[in-house]
Amino acid sequence: MAKFIETGLTGYRECWDLQKRIRAEVLAGADERILLVEHRPVYTLGFHGDEHNLLRLPEGTECIRIERGGDITYHGPGQLVVYPILDLRRRGIGVKQYVHLLERWVTDILEACGVSGAQITDEAPGVWLGMDTGKPRKICALGVKISHGVTMHGYALNVTTDLRGFSAINPCGFTDRGVTSIAAELMRGRELSEKEKAELFSATVELCRRCVPQELI
Repeated sequence: MAKFIETGLTGYRECWDLQKRIRAEVLAGADERILLVEHRPVYTLGFHGDEHNLLRLPEGTECIRIERGGDITYHGPGQLVVYPILDLRRRGIGVKQYVHLLERWVTDILEACGVSGAQITDEAPGVWLGMDTGKPRKICALGVKISHGVTMHGYALNVTTDLRGFSAINPCGFTDRGVTSIAAELMRGRELSEKEKAELFSATVELCRRCVPQELI
């Protein structure tokens, strides 16, 4: 059974190294783990991502090219980043099924939070809202790395994220789609207090634990 580990607010490179260490352990037969993380502000670019989708680099941040799929995204406080480090061979799960399980995991979290209308599409991995209204906005980015059957990276769900961090990029390579968060969808323009943000984030972490698909436990 995979064990959950909460790292709290963690630098990206520190957590990246942690993923690599755990992955090596899982390959050697150790217990699988699922990391629940918040990152300090950073941009990450997938292995085949287009660096031109970084429009500017805000002061105090960096852009790191990593080995996951997908294009560019932003990580920052208030975003729940989930890194499952699992041996899919033990479960008999293929890559496409795994991606769909991650997307289902997120849609179940959103439904439990009261955010309705979550959608997934093969043309753009991740979880979206408003695809049928002409105003698509991404609430969760997804990018994984699978080697020798063991996973790294995962998904980044905007909970109370400051969405201005996405203004420096073409998120996931799109120029005609927006981004949103659980807070933005639920509050509809009302600003949350710091206490309310903390409570919403904690509640989402708990729902993340509860909603994990049985196939991944």
